[in-house]
Amino acid sequence: MNTGIHARLDRISTEGRYLVVPMDHGITLGAVKGLKNIESTISAVTRGGADAVLTQKGLAPRVHPHKNGRGYIVHLNASTVLGPDSNDKRMTGTVEEAVRVGADAVSLHLNVGSNYEPKQLEDLARVTDEAERLGVPVLAMAYARGPDVDGSDPEALGHAVRLAEEAGAHVVKTGYSGNAETFEHVVESTRLPVVIAGGSRGTDRDTVEMVRGAMDAGAAGVSMGRSIFQHDDPEAITRAVSAVLHDDQSTEDALEHAGLGIEA
Repeated sequence: MNTGIHARLDRISTEGRYLVVPMDHGITLGAVKGLKNIESTISAVTRGGADAVLTQKGLAPRVHPHKNGRGYIVHLNASTVLGPDSNDKRMTGTVEEAVRVGADAVSLHLNVGSNYEPKQLEDLARVTDEAERLGVPVLAMAYARGPDVDGSDPEALGHAVRLAEEAGAHVVKTGYSGNAETFEHVVESTRLPVVIAGGSRGTDRDTVEMVRGAMDAGAAGVSMGRSIFQHDDPEAITRAVSAVLHDDQSTEDALEHAGLGIEA
C-alpha cells in the first residue's frame, strides 16, 4: 500500500475506525427525505461525528462547503429503482474524475452472487488498478445478493468480503449477519477493515445495537445511509453511532449520550 493511500485512509477514518455516511441514494431513489437539502444533512452528520460522507461526483460542489473538514468519498457506479434491475450497477465515474472533484477515496458497489457479478468484478479490478496508480483508497461495497443467495448468511458474506480483498480493495462494506457471533466469521474472512451497511431504518435502539454487535465481532465501523440521513435528527443518531464506534460505549450509554435514550 503506497503512502498516498495510507494518508487518504486517515482522512476518512479515526484511528482505524470508519463512520461513513453514504448519500448517493439520490441517483437510485430520487431526492428522498434527507437528500433534498443535502447540504444541511452533510453538516449535521459531520458535526455528529461522521468521519466521511459519500456521494456521486456531481454533488461534490454541494459537499465540500458543508463537511466540516471531514473526508469525502465518491461513488463510481449506480442503478435506479425505475430501471429493469436495480442490481445492475453501471459505472458513473472514474478514479481520476473523483480526484478532480476533491475525493479522498472512491467506492464501488458489487452484488456478489447476482447475474451481474462478473461485470462488477471486472469493474472493481479496473478501479483498484487505477486507484493504486493514483494513491487513492477503494471502498468495495460487496453485498451477498442474487437469486440463490441469502444476504445475511455469514458464509456468503465472508465470501463477498474476501472477494473484495482479492480484487485489491482497501476497505470493504457488507451486510450484517444479525449477531456478533456469526459476524465474527465475516470479519475473519479478510484482512481488510470490514464495515457494515445500515439498510432501511429501524428504531434508534435497533441501529445502535447492530453497530454494537458488529464492533464486538471485530468490525472496523459502519457505512450507514438511510438509518442516519433519513432520521429526524441526523446529528443525534450519528453521535450515538460514533459513541459506540469511537468511544466503545454500550448501546444504553450511546443513546443517552446522544439524547436518544427515551424512544416510543
